[in-house]
Amino acid sequence: MKEQKWIHEGLITESLPNGMFRVHLDNEDLILGYISGRIRRTLIRILPGDRVKIEISRYDSTRGRIIYRLRNKDSSD
Repeated sequence: MKEQKWIHEGLITESLPNGMFRVHLDNEDLILGYISGRIRRTLIRILPGDRVKIEISRYDSTRGRIIYRLRNKDSSD
């Protein structure tokens, strides 16, 4: 059976080398996020201040895969 994942929304706070980012989740957690292959392939730019959807493994809640960058009108700001 495939591993279950949590999907959260968060804010990019810091850009790190090799497509890694610090993400501040809506539930106040700070985790390390990396870009998924689909986002990397389509050359979507992610900058500090962007809101993203991130997929987190149930086994390691300190890292997650960024799967979607929300548009400004989609965010709840």
